[in-house]
Amino acid sequence: AGGNRKGRQTDQQILISNIDCWGLTIDKNGFIYVSDYEKHEVRRWKQGDKKGELVAGGNGRGNHLNQLNKPTFIFIDEDYSLYISDCENHRVMKWKKDAKEGIIVAGGNGYGNSLKQLSHPRGVIVDDLGQIYVADSWNNRVMRWCEGDKEGEIVVGGNGEGNQSTQLSYPIGLSLDNEQDLYVAENGNHRIQKYEKI
Repeated sequence: AGGNRKGRQTDQQILISNIDCWGLTIDKNGFIYVSDYEKHEVRRWKQGDKKGELVAGGNGRGNHLNQLNKPTFIFIDEDYSLYISDCENHRVMKWKKDAKEGIIVAGGNGYGNSLKQLSHPRGVIVDDLGQIYVADSWNNRVMRWCEGDKEGEIVVGGNGEGNQSTQLSYPIGLSLDNEQDLYVAENGNHRIQKYEKI
């Protein structure tokens, strides 16, 4: 066995440059949304555009409803509402399509580990029921919030940092499959875990 296989050539093009990008998502129409960590904003690009359209933040670094502070991961739903992990404000913001400001849907009560707080949120996803899942990175847990709730619930982790089955270490990425099983990417443990029907 073995042999000399040539690598497959792929077409590559730079779509967006000169951006301090962190999070990326694409809506059902093919628009690309990117969070800019240093400009504290999220922009939307149509394929081929040179300049994206501001869709969230862009009013300087801050904690007002029209501002972001180091946005990281983002998620777009079927109604084109954008969910943004507003990392340094320890909250998740929801910006409806064409909104001039967002609403706080998780956290927003300062840095901490109570059920009302987040600590450097990263990955954010929304399930078919509209429940918001947040990788609460520095608290080593995944939280679930329903819009309008004053506090979330711990669905994974929350038992200190570690590598046991009930622990996480700096979760950053989240995904749900078609069965609504939750996948968690842990930066600290260098692993991906699957949780069935959370």
